[in-house]
Amino acid sequence: MQRLTTQADWIARAHKVLPAGGFGNFDPGIVIARGEGSRVWDEDGKEYVDYLIGSGPMLLGHGHPEVMEAVLEQLPRGMTFFANNARGIELAEAIVEAVPCCEQVRFVASGGEADMYAIRLARAHTGRDRILKFEGGYHGMSAEAQMSLAPATRVNFPQAVPDSAGIPQGVADQMLIAPFNDLAAVEALLAEHRDVAAIIVEPLQRIIPAEPGYLQGLRALCDKYHVLLIFDEIVTGFRLAYGGAQERYGVVPDICTLGKIIGGGFPLAALGASAEIMQHFDKAAVGAEKWLMQLGTLSGNPVAAVAGLKTMEILRREGSYDRLRSIGRRLQEIQSEALSQAGIPHRICGDETLFDLYFTQDKCRDYRSARHDDPARNDTYNAVLREHGIFKAPGKLYPSLAVTEADFDQTRAAVAAAVRAIGAG
Repeated sequence: MQRLTTQADWIARAHKVLPAGGFGNFDPGIVIARGEGSRVWDEDGKEYVDYLIGSGPMLLGHGHPEVMEAVLEQLPRGMTFFANNARGIELAEAIVEAVPCCEQVRFVASGGEADMYAIRLARAHTGRDRILKFEGGYHGMSAEAQMSLAPATRVNFPQAVPDSAGIPQGVADQMLIAPFNDLAAVEALLAEHRDVAAIIVEPLQRIIPAEPGYLQGLRALCDKYHVLLIFDEIVTGFRLAYGGAQERYGVVPDICTLGKIIGGGFPLAALGASAEIMQHFDKAAVGAEKWLMQLGTLSGNPVAAVAGLKTMEILRREGSYDRLRSIGRRLQEIQSEALSQAGIPHRICGDETLFDLYFTQDKCRDYRSARHDDPARNDTYNAVLREHGIFKAPGKLYPSLAVTEADFDQTRAAVAAAVRAIGAG
């Protein structure tokens, strides 16, 4: 069989066996061959500065030597058991110590799975069915999560719009949709609908920050109306701070979900809460009617656990988060200074540890306002960045601790080229 050597060969092969030629995640027009540190290479050998970092988990960069050492030490001892293992228990202990709302955790394999179980857990604990989520909020691929993530048409709140085929109308009927950063809208819905089990929210919604007092306000409203507050910290956990958004913003939810970083680049996620709430996973404690069944072939996988433990150990070291924020600030400044000098309206939106820009003068406070005045300008900007060796999603930039001075230099040159391209347009 002839060896495939070009990216075009791999893309053609993918289109024969994969719907739309991809895994459903990133642009299938690029096939990544390997990653090292802050860089990735495609199958043609082109090198990129990686600001996608696997959609967040590679906060230390690719192939960090200490993480690799921990993984290689574990591999000959066993890759998975479908049973308790010491490394998974140690990881649970580390999460409970770090994350304010967690007295106990339950492992799963993906962030979307964790969010699905968090919603189910809230329903089991409260005995209510309805869930409130925010337009534009991403919580995985469950039927509930695929409501008003990216609605193509605007409808009146709190109507839920399914983002996928195959979701029964009954799911939409159990969902309330509210605009992000609007406490009055949330309170009006909670006052009208007394059957709400939980509010699920990204503390940093995609890249839209919560306005001052907003998360505190959600906490107060949940207490007032006896509703559980779920923080989806799949992205923000161990990124905004070691204790995640809960530490960064000083707001403790009832339930949280974690993923990406806690697996150190391997498939692993978790949900956590108080022992009282988590007892629904213990049939002996709550009885058959209140028991929440959950199992997974790879839950608590020891290889993922040791990778997560070592990643978390490195993040605990003095100065790690100061350095991450410094890297993020420099990347923001590189773009904002170039765009401002060219007179191109824009806003940097997000946190220093996760952000991107919108080509607009308007404030970005919710799904409907966080948009480009000219989407084609953003397409051109990102395409030119890619041409000049910058690998990122069209709407997110993830800094990592592996970014080097050479990466800053290449990013600066790529941004200059992208600004010239959209300026000429």
